[in-house]
Amino acid sequence: MSKFFRHRRCCALQVLLLCLLAIAPAMAEPLRRGLGPEPDSLDIHQAQGLAALQVLRDTHEGLLSLDAAGELMPGVAQSWRHSDDGLRLEFTLREDAQWSNGDPLTADDFLRGWQRALAPESQARTASLLLPVRGAQAVIDGRAAAASLAISAPDAHTVVIELERPTPWFLELLTHPVTYPLHAQLGTSVRERPVNGAFLLEEHVPRAYLRLRRNPRFHSVDEIALEQVEYVPIEDPGTELSQFRAGALHITETIPPGRHDWLAENYPDALRVAPYMGSFWLGLNLSRPPLADKPGLRRALSLAIDRDILTRVVMGAGEQPAWSLVPDGLAGYQAPQEPALRWSDQQRLQRARRLYERAGYSEQKPLRIQLRFNTSATHRRMAVAVAAMWKQSLGVRTELLHEEWKVFVNNRAQGTVTQVFRGGWIADYADPVSFLDLFRSDDPLNSSFYRNDDYDRLLQNAATASAGQRLALLRQAEQLLLRDTPVIPLYTYVSRHLVDPRVRGFINNPRDAHLSRHLTLGAP
Repeated sequence: MSKFFRHRRCCALQVLLLCLLAIAPAMAEPLRRGLGPEPDSLDIHQAQGLAALQVLRDTHEGLLSLDAAGELMPGVAQSWRHSDDGLRLEFTLREDAQWSNGDPLTADDFLRGWQRALAPESQARTASLLLPVRGAQAVIDGRAAAASLAISAPDAHTVVIELERPTPWFLELLTHPVTYPLHAQLGTSVRERPVNGAFLLEEHVPRAYLRLRRNPRFHSVDEIALEQVEYVPIEDPGTELSQFRAGALHITETIPPGRHDWLAENYPDALRVAPYMGSFWLGLNLSRPPLADKPGLRRALSLAIDRDILTRVVMGAGEQPAWSLVPDGLAGYQAPQEPALRWSDQQRLQRARRLYERAGYSEQKPLRIQLRFNTSATHRRMAVAVAAMWKQSLGVRTELLHEEWKVFVNNRAQGTVTQVFRGGWIADYADPVSFLDLFRSDDPLNSSFYRNDDYDRLLQNAATASAGQRLALLRQAEQLLLRDTPVIPLYTYVSRHLVDPRVRGFINNPRDAHLSRHLTLGAP
């Protein structure tokens, strides 16, 4: 071989090597996602927060799943059918479904999971989502054994579910972690339990990161582009933005309040803001002073908040002011019209001051109250603004208390120290009941401890009513709830993220569901 050709071949090999070195890091680079707070639990029956649900949807899979646009798609079940009356559903499982340890995934695993979710000793906070299943209420109440639940396995690849009544949104529930299958090997920790999702939890350093790697035994592993995903818990949106700008994150969980316009100008290709099936409110603890037995005082606190200023100036990311609990656009439902919307700002303020005085408070004897929220710059900004409005309009002295997420959730659930607290809900399914059920007397997520037999009765009657009558009954229930004011609705959510333009497959959707299995990360 001549010296010339040897030189050309050497140059060609060097160029190829440099290309491979440049491409290899991009191929191995994990997708780094902001998570918000540290997950409250990675047990499918204990998780409540959005951070936990997001991770669990990557590491587990139910009978159904969600596609890139947030719509239903086959999960462990490859097909399903329902009876004409809508009371019996039959699911056929994939024959290639298996656990991460190689064990086959069978119908019995779903029975085991659902029975554990409803067993009183599990204390699953989201078990009420399974109430449409025949016998679920009796199991939760302890009047029947978990085995009596109307879910059965005629064979290893068939799951049959019988419902108390037709439930149009029931299929949507089957994407929630509380409905996931459970392996017989529970182990001593969540990390030791086999999973069946697209990714495995490889390493978890609390408050630092959760590293996931692709599950080689997932039934659709060939369709997954990412090898690794890293979730980074960051409660402060400002810190998260800094991480994104430094290239340490590819997707943020949110954006800082008041930065929407700046981000739209400086990161137009990365900013994603879209409608979201969620409401934000302040919860009021009705089980203890000073808010128990004082609906007038609760109403005064609500009227004294200027929601327009709160959303436009304080939050500033597209949120819409809200005077009702249920957001617009769910199943043709129209929320009750708040009379105060027809009043001027001055009329609302005058009404709030009269109610405040009737409750026994004045400038000389101001209400002293605590407002709790989980640690977050966004929630702090909201709390400071609300406290200032209460002070200026009524003279209320508000103590602001911020708590780490798990502490906050526990205090909110116990209700022994809370007075006013940050609340809110993202719909588990596109129906008003997803919000209204939270305030049933017996619902474990009823952190306001609201008790009203008429309200419970309206929801119960709505469950068996015809479509049109059902919505009317739900509207009456919400009207009653708003009258009693166990919560102060503030605004409806929008989803807001910064997404690196290299990320593909991130599609805005009302559920704000973006499973990592549908995402890809291109080279810089």
